[in-house]
Amino acid sequence: MKMKNILIGVSCALSLQLAAPASTNGGTPDLFAVRVGSAETITQGTIPHAVILIEHGKIVMIGQDLEIERGVPVFDRPDWVAIPGFVNCYSRAGMSSRGSSGTTPSVMASTELYPTEPIYSDLLDLGVTTLGLYPPGNGIPGQAVAIRTRGDSAAEMILDDGVYLKMLMRSNASSKKMIRAAFGKADKHGEDVEKAREKWEKDVEKWEKDEKKRKDKEKKDKEDGKAVADKDDEDKGPGDFVEPTPDGTASAFLGLRRKNLSAMISIRKAGDYLHLVDALGKEDFDWCLRVPLRTDIDLYEVKDQLGADNRKVILEPRLTLMAWTMRERNIPDELSGAGANVVFVPNGDDLESHKMWRFHVGHVVKRGMDYQAALRGMTLGPAEVLGLDERLGSLDAGKDANILFFSGDPLEAASQLEMVMIDGNFVSDEVVR
Repeated sequence: MKMKNILIGVSCALSLQLAAPASTNGGTPDLFAVRVGSAETITQGTIPHAVILIEHGKIVMIGQDLEIERGVPVFDRPDWVAIPGFVNCYSRAGMSSRGSSGTTPSVMASTELYPTEPIYSDLLDLGVTTLGLYPPGNGIPGQAVAIRTRGDSAAEMILDDGVYLKMLMRSNASSKKMIRAAFGKADKHGEDVEKAREKWEKDVEKWEKDEKKRKDKEKKDKEDGKAVADKDDEDKGPGDFVEPTPDGTASAFLGLRRKNLSAMISIRKAGDYLHLVDALGKEDFDWCLRVPLRTDIDLYEVKDQLGADNRKVILEPRLTLMAWTMRERNIPDELSGAGANVVFVPNGDDLESHKMWRFHVGHVVKRGMDYQAALRGMTLGPAEVLGLDERLGSLDAGKDANILFFSGDPLEAASQLEMVMIDGNFVSDEVVR
């Protein structure tokens, strides 16, 4: 049904129980609306008395007190608060293999994905609709995969593969050498391509000269009445230029330079960041930082540099202490205030850490972090890390209808997750406490 036909003024909308409407597949209707007390859109702020129109798994429109055409099912929940589904962009949930130290950027985490792992449905019940699963190991262990937490097969679950290249950086010469050597392989491939092209161009030039001689001879033979070779026996020439195939390392780092691939670079302290900047030099590609928060973390030392670049920084929603003191620091708040794009991940990959994730974020907010920036850190920010922000992370027209419905403020411990929607389908009728 077209939007111009849907948004017709009506005096009353059809309020239904969640299990009542029928659809072509016997589940959630293909076209319906949800009316809630408010919606945290992430991009448009808070919309009170929000109505969300959904069709075939996509948000068609969202706004305050929208009027819906008679006959379109409306789920009326005036006490609910709607927000986008949570996105954990850095996880090993459901995976168990061990990696090694070294440079293996062609390794894909997607090969480890087992859809039957029960943790995925458990995470969906907690509101985690999307995961970024990274490969194990140190050095440059490979590329991550983005999945939805529902599906019967890997193909159904995978949203995108090769969403970022995982790298680890330390304040030592070997880490710098590792990164520079990898980019060096990309440079070497570029040199190999140029050499191959030069050889191909010479082969083409030689073939054209030989072809001219052949045609001149053929013309003369015809004039002299001599037999002429069939055209099927003609030399077709070198053909089109075919670029040499790069090895796994060169391919990945060429992908970084061409911005077909981004990188998530893990550091432990401010010094690692300074060494990283030195190692990268003038290399221009998309990258974000993963920084595990520890009690003695000194990341605040480089917050201005991170803020100036609007760098995405992936960390836990955790308060730390200043070195040698009992003074609390809210590093997520400090980074966000400086202009960095803070992205939150749970304190661990287990189910309990995911269950407590929003409460931990709420604690950081109570200690000073901006509320909207914190919500963004669980939704749109991680979707950007995965390169899926055109589909996920906010309640906007055209995006996937991955929506969570809470009884109140989602960052308040007293609020309960009442309902989960993924791809426009209600998937849980249990209250998550």
